[in-house]
Amino acid sequence: MPFDTRGLEVLEHDECLSLLARAPLGRIVFTDRALPAVLPVNFALDGEDVIIRTGAGSKLAAAARNAIVAFEADEYDPATRTGWSVVLVGPARVVTDPAERARLERLAPEPWAPGKREHFIRIRAGLVSGRRIGSADGSS
Repeated sequence: MPFDTRGLEVLEHDECLSLLARAPLGRIVFTDRALPAVLPVNFALDGEDVIIRTGAGSKLAAAARNAIVAFEADEYDPATRTGWSVVLVGPARVVTDPAERARLERLAPEPWAPGKREHFIRIRAGLVSGRRIGSADGSS
């Protein structure tokens, strides 16, 4: 297992995707009026891409149009001082193709936030990286 300079285990690409697939919540990082913005979102993976439901006129939908964004999900256990974090960076686009939208309607989870969420954002996996603190089996 490779480790970074801080002693964190560097995760392989496939393990990063496997961890993302089981995470119920992540954070999208984008630019809003020239400032960084972070929003928690529930999501689904479609292959290696992250799929997020959003509203038509949402700040997220407007900001993510063909922009490079970051997406992060993690899990940690304070009692054992173990956990992981995965970051995906890539271009985001609003899905406009009706057939793709219909397929994503079945794939993407219902949003946790209230309100109508009939649009989808696809974040194409460009760079994927992950780190784990503590051991994979939970021992330190």
